Amino acid sequence: MTPSWRKPTGMLAIIALIVVWAGLVASLSGVVGRWHWLGQLGFYAVTGIIWIMPLKPLLRWMETGKWRE
Repeated sequence: MTPSWRKPTGMLAIIALIVVWAGLVASLSGVVGRWHWLGQLGFYAVTGIIWIMPLKPLLRWMETGKWRE
């Protein structure tokens, strides 16, 4: 069994996704920092979960080569 190029490519894509998402969220910190602490909590909780959503298809592609089941 030969190693697939999809796994290293997928890992780089995951790292890129995390870096871009963290940069986007951090760029909004000046605005979000002025909100009430409950608003900040909600914002960071939601943005901390949303970035995970694209991972399922990406991980599936890394394993099978298909984006959908």
